[in-house]
Amino acid sequence: MDGARSVDEARGRTPAKGERIADWADGRLGLYGLAKANMRKVFPDHWSFMLGEICLYSFLVIILTGIYLTLFFEPSGVEVVYHGSYEPLNGIVMTRAFESTLDISFDVRGGLLIRQIHHWAALVFVTGMLVHMMRVFFTGAFRKPRELNWVFGWTLLMLGILTGLTGYSLPDDLLSGTGIRFAQGAILSVPVIGTYLSFFLFGGEFPGHDIIPRLFPIHVLLLPGIMLGLVVAHLILVFYHKHTQYPGPGRDERTVVGMPLLPVYTAKAGGFFFLVFGVLALMGGLAQINPVWAFGPYRPDLVTTGAQPDWYLGFSEGLIRVMPGWEISAWGHSLVLGVFIPFSLFPLILLAIGVYPFVEAWITGDKREHHILDRPRNVPVRTGLGVAWLSLYVVLLIGGGNDVVATHLHLSINAITWFVRISVFVAPVLAFIVTKRVCLGLQRRDRDKVLHGRESGVIKRLPHGEYVELHEPLAQGRLHTLTQHEQNPPYEIGPLVDANGVRRPVTVSQRVRARLAYVMFGPETRIPKPTAEEYRQISSGDHH
Repeated sequence: MDGARSVDEARGRTPAKGERIADWADGRLGLYGLAKANMRKVFPDHWSFMLGEICLYSFLVIILTGIYLTLFFEPSGVEVVYHGSYEPLNGIVMTRAFESTLDISFDVRGGLLIRQIHHWAALVFVTGMLVHMMRVFFTGAFRKPRELNWVFGWTLLMLGILTGLTGYSLPDDLLSGTGIRFAQGAILSVPVIGTYLSFFLFGGEFPGHDIIPRLFPIHVLLLPGIMLGLVVAHLILVFYHKHTQYPGPGRDERTVVGMPLLPVYTAKAGGFFFLVFGVLALMGGLAQINPVWAFGPYRPDLVTTGAQPDWYLGFSEGLIRVMPGWEISAWGHSLVLGVFIPFSLFPLILLAIGVYPFVEAWITGDKREHHILDRPRNVPVRTGLGVAWLSLYVVLLIGGGNDVVATHLHLSINAITWFVRISVFVAPVLAFIVTKRVCLGLQRRDRDKVLHGRESGVIKRLPHGEYVELHEPLAQGRLHTLTQHEQNPPYEIGPLVDANGVRRPVTVSQRVRARLAYVMFGPETRIPKPTAEEYRQISSGDHH
């Protein structure tokens, strides 16, 4: 700081107050050197990378609108008689939580707009996380060194679902109360301890007066605090590992092609934040969502017609709705398998997604760092597994809304239920087979493009009367994109007998790993890339 001051004095200029503060901070914190090293960090540019930004910005909108709503919402299960602005409910007994929700909607300036923005932002947040994770999954962005970041993202998705469930339940309207009843029934199905868990959660018999005051701090403090910490950790790891990028000329595992963080990327990110905020505000102002006054307060003896949870919980409800009503009674106790099995399957299916990067790393044995993304067509089994999971999700989403589908399409609800029961097993298999064949077909097309060039649409007649289409050779950058992927041989056990005739011990783990490696990365999952010799032989001729 003294050196900077002496330079300014030698030039006859008195440093401004802001410069003096910046010099003081830099002399103690080293901010200038840190900023100089990181503000010019290069980030690649692709439209799919905005999916993660949508998640981040919608999360910020959720926090901002949630703080506003917290100032007016009263999380109390105490019953009162409503006398407010919404006359159709005047004189109706309801909880203070539902009454304060009505007050926010009709009496607080901008309250209904903020409520709807908050709800839409929550839906966009969970949707963005799922789509973002699918982009990461299909392109292999979860590979080393980003396995931990995948776990962070997966945890954020799980916490986002739980946070949505708790927030969805706070208004205590008839729809959210039905959802809490659904959750309580699933908890009761847990063998031995289900009853105790329900009593602990609700403070006694359902519904009780304790559930809303207990959900409130979980929704506004515990889960958002954990999620905020995970978001920060996620962004730090993205910054530290450098961003992945799609294959292309000039891009490799060491070189990143893109724009610097400051000023280009920062300006684009800032503009995109306001764009997301504006779209959410537009949705909150024009598209009605969760009109609690139309449902009325929750009563245990009533249920709304066509009661549906938010879409991200329809997966779990579909599992329970289409499960046969199996029940085992023995020694005075009942085991409700029709609820407990799907209640257990929901977290297990999501857990399989969380551990997938570690399973694939074990199968391949690849310990290298990967910063170049896979093209989904070049890893057809992984792509097929992702599409199969998405097809299962869609099928169970239909099952979760079987009553709505039945009434709107004038179909039998029993026929829809049996369709979903069968499709749960058939649809993922068909989706996997079709996706794998499509990926192999795209690989063949890429191979033909490399060897023969791009179809020009120009037809030429040869001297002997034959008509052929002329092909144009691809640019070198395009050739690199189509051929840069690796096709390493899958893991194999090797000979079972060594050179001395001694049988090698082979564990069950090795056999399973070899079999999975062959299925996922064997010769039946890829079309061989054209070799340089093949390309020279074809491109050197005059038949193009």
